[in-house]
This record gives sequence, C-alpha cells and structure tokens, in this order.
Amino acid sequence: MPKAVVFDIGRVLIEYDPEGFYDGVIGPERRKALFDAVDLHGLNLRVDAGERLHETFAEAACRHPEFGNEIALWADRWIEMASPEIPHSVRLLMALKAKGVLVLALSNFGAETFEIARAHYPFLDLFDQRYVSAHLKAIKPGPGIYAALEQGSGFAPGELLFTDDKAENIEAARQRGWRVHLFEHPQGWADCLVEHGILNEEEAA
Repeated sequence: MPKAVVFDIGRVLIEYDPEGFYDGVIGPERRKALFDAVDLHGLNLRVDAGERLHETFAEAACRHPEFGNEIALWADRWIEMASPEIPHSVRLLMALKAKGVLVLALSNFGAETFEIARAHYPFLDLFDQRYVSAHLKAIKPGPGIYAALEQGSGFAPGELLFTDDKAENIEAARQRGWRVHLFEHPQGWADCLVEHGILNEEEAA
C-alpha cells in the first residue's frame, strides 16, 4: 500500500477555467481574440516558474495595449479563475488527513497566487508538505520537481500515489516509478484510493 498520497491542486481540488472567466467578463468573441493575440497561459507558466505575478502581466499589457485592461484582469482577479473548490476532492483530502495518511501537494503554482489560494481555501494548509513550482523553480512535467518531492519526503517512488489532471504530468511520475492516477473526476480518484486500500468506501464517499 502507498505510504503517502500526492495531490495536484488545479482542476483536482479547485476548478481552474481562465477561458470561462473571460467569457463571462468580456464575452467569447473578445476572449478568443485576446487568447489568440496573447499567450496568457504561457505568461502564467512563467509565474509558476517563479516570476512575479503583477509585473509579468503588466509587462504584457504594455506590449499589447489594445488588450491592456483584459490582460490585467488575470493578475487582479485571478482567484475568480481558480474557483470554486471541488467538494468531493476536498472531502477525500480531509478523509485521508483524518485517517493519518501523509498527504503532499505537488503543483505548478505561482508564489503569489498560491498565497491567494491559501487565504481563500484553508484546506490547502492541511497538507503535510507542499511542493510548489515557484518555490522550487522547477515545473511539472520536468524531473526536478518530482525529485524535490522524493528527496524532501524521503519516500521511494513506489511508496507514492499521485493524482494529476494532465497526462504528461502523470506519465513523468510513472516513469520515475510512482503509482499514478489520471484525475478526470472525483469519483474516479475516490475509487482509486479504495482500490489501493487507503480509504474504505464509506470514507471515500
């Protein structure tokens, strides 16, 4: 049986839908024009790698003045893109914690956005250890962030069970010998935890 359970955060414990946010604020047509002109996801990845949130998006707004106000929304209203929590996933985290299972977070996250998320979602403080890309200057699916967790936690790869919504992140962990589950919905993750003998069906409900 695995000795520690590792969670990704975005689209596993909390929803993350920038396109949906922008559709609601500026409309689908303007949103498509914005995303076609500006690599907002690429900017966010730079933040996840350790760059500062507001500075990164402010520079992009200067380079694309025709979309300046819209680009600024990413930094100013980020929490609205990272909402709401996924209730069943949060229950699973709490059930694991209550049972004394070691729970770790492994997530691509900016330093500032992670603090915003922590303030908004107190359950993020339940993790025994958190491995955040901006803190480590290493991003999934690169090997450095996985190695940091192995070294920091002291667990062998086969003792870790990891869930993530991105296939490339799961495959990188699998190649290291981790046990893995591709997150598609909370019930599938619940079933995985039961199959591994970590939770029973009542605990995973």
